Amino acid sequence: MTATAPAPAGERAPAASGRLRRLLLGPDHDPRWARPALWAVLIAAALLYGWGLSDAGNANTYYSAAVKSGTQSWKAFFFGALDAGSYITVDKPPMALWVMGLSSRVLGFGTWSLLLPQVIAGVAAVAVLYATVRRAFGHAAAVTAAGVLALTPITVAINRDNNPDTLLVLLLVAAAWACQRAIDTGRNSERDTQRDTGHDTGHGTGRLRWLLLAAFLVGCGFNTKMLQAFLVVPAFGLAYLVAARPGILRRVLHLLAAGAVLAASSLWWVLIVDLVPARSRPYIGGSTDGTAWDLVIGYNGLGRVFGENGGGPGGRGGPGGGGGFGGQAGAGRLFNDILGGQISWLIPFAVLALAAGLVLLRRRPRTDTARAALILWGGWLAVHYVIFSFAQGTFHPYYSTAMAPAVAALTGGGAVLLLRAHRRSAAWAWALPAGIAATGAWAFVLLDRTPDWHPWLRWLVVAATVLAVAALLAGRFVRRAGPRAAVAGLVLAAVAGLAGPGAYAASAASTTPNATNPLAGPSTGNGFGMPGGRGGPSSAPPGMPSGRPGAMPGGAGGPDGQDGPGGQRPPWQTGDQNGPGQNGGGQNGRGPRMGSGGPGGFGGGPGGQADAKLISYLEKNRGGATWLVAVSSAQEASSIILRTGQPVIAMGGFTGSDPAMTVAKLQRYVQDGKLRYIMLGGRMGPGGGAGSDVTAWVQKNGTPVSATEYGSSSETTGDTTGTGLYRLG
Repeated sequence: MTATAPAPAGERAPAASGRLRRLLLGPDHDPRWARPALWAVLIAAALLYGWGLSDAGNANTYYSAAVKSGTQSWKAFFFGALDAGSYITVDKPPMALWVMGLSSRVLGFGTWSLLLPQVIAGVAAVAVLYATVRRAFGHAAAVTAAGVLALTPITVAINRDNNPDTLLVLLLVAAAWACQRAIDTGRNSERDTQRDTGHDTGHGTGRLRWLLLAAFLVGCGFNTKMLQAFLVVPAFGLAYLVAARPGILRRVLHLLAAGAVLAASSLWWVLIVDLVPARSRPYIGGSTDGTAWDLVIGYNGLGRVFGENGGGPGGRGGPGGGGGFGGQAGAGRLFNDILGGQISWLIPFAVLALAAGLVLLRRRPRTDTARAALILWGGWLAVHYVIFSFAQGTFHPYYSTAMAPAVAALTGGGAVLLLRAHRRSAAWAWALPAGIAATGAWAFVLLDRTPDWHPWLRWLVVAATVLAVAALLAGRFVRRAGPRAAVAGLVLAAVAGLAGPGAYAASAASTTPNATNPLAGPSTGNGFGMPGGRGGPSSAPPGMPSGRPGAMPGGAGGPDGQDGPGGQRPPWQTGDQNGPGQNGGGQNGRGPRMGSGGPGGFGGGPGGQADAKLISYLEKNRGGATWLVAVSSAQEASSIILRTGQPVIAMGGFTGSDPAMTVAKLQRYVQDGKLRYIMLGGRMGPGGGAGSDVTAWVQKNGTPVSATEYGSSSETTGDTTGTGLYRLG
């Protein structure tokens, strides 16, 4: 056997420089502008997502508390428990927490260890979308799609927060990339002009591998945000069934195999959790019976779609259903005053491009890559539109970031298809100008909803739209105008289409992130749950309180923007102790801060601060108890966990209404010395997160602790109000 001598150093250096050149400038066969344009988009995305994040503090304290607890306990890490004692989990599966938790274990818990993974995931999603669109429509479409995704306002807002949606989008875009690889492995649609015979050509194994990878990635998305990840499955399945190269029987078998992988990669965590005995695992937050399966079909399943009757706590929506935070359910929800400026700027163009593209490519072979991509992204957009528009459960504007990749891909690919048709056919010459005109008109409507916010911007959009349409038509029908007019028209069209969302995106990047209900741009809308400070008398629908963004009636807004029905502040929540970076002032620094706390108690919202004297008292008198104190909900518990690093029981979970605490469980904790103090009252009324039987037991067997015992000036006690701190055991 002959050994190969290593290449001389002089030969290795050019090879390394060649790889660096390809990384920066792309392969030799790529257009010279393509890779630099991609880098420009990625750098812009990184700046938008990462600028000023040091001011974000703990961001969404609900998830941040769980991340911190996960750095202290591997059990809490695996289950996604809110506290290191693993009493109750957050109301989502833990994959996004795992990413932030590993980052925090390496870098130390803090703002950047929480949010840097979000920035990286957001930028990575842009890069993966570029690669996916390029395979079907070319470099120009890919750069356009990447730019649209990077500038989507709600995407910028959510990528500056630590909600799980950012990781979900990355996983689903990566799944789309793998699905498209499965469809077009071994061929090039630009050269494949022969009719498909329905027989495989030797690439079946590789094709199946990519399809199984797509299924696995969707399963990871399920373990990030459960059933929302499955909204892409119909689009992926239809695209593969229609356009993949194998025969119909083999395509069906491939999809069945992918379904098995999807089920396994989705449900493994749920099955493990539910196989662990209930006494050995935390209560699953958001469920009605403490099981992960109930969380899947209830709170994160039917409850989101059908509202209050969709399954236990998961069904809690806005008043009377309808989602509230995103406006009333209906076909126009995504275009309303709340959501319109977040996601809808390019939806009209994307829909037009999808319809026109399917007509233009109708005579292509069944296996055509571009048409398959239209089916994939069009199906993605259609399913999300229907579910998001008509969902009766809790619906937050930032959920719509999951639509952004489809809108971006259809905008990029559709623009290229319409431009080709514009150049080649007089009958189609009006399609692209019509799409640009519709986009500009809708942008004007959106910007005109806030006429005092950069008033010149909407007139810039009008001017760019008119000039773009005129230039494109002149370039097509006026010989003297020539190609230069068409190029000018395209540049002006980009200005008309991206100026509005770009301004909203810049607004989101220039303000402290609002962890409760992230939104971009100026104050708009007449719904509740507006981003920090966007409230006011006009910000609540009829019958709803106003002036407190992100809140339901009578309570502090939760990290997912919810309050439990009938919630009210306990007597100790009388002040505002939020500091900078804890959602203080909300978007643009206007309006009330989230999270109230006062002498003698704990803050009620994300970032709310716990009373220092009370915490000091609990730490000194805790003894060997596992938990520092039990409080009504995660909102009270999160601030104490983040401040002290100690486990705190959130008896009622996220909103305070989970049936997690029972008299028997409380008695066991007290007898075993795991809990010495409990705070009654909170966001769900006198009982807080405890049921009436638990409240009655505590009042009968516990010893009220006067506020003066721990140095507070408040005289709130359990003796006279039925709320306050009690000593147990």
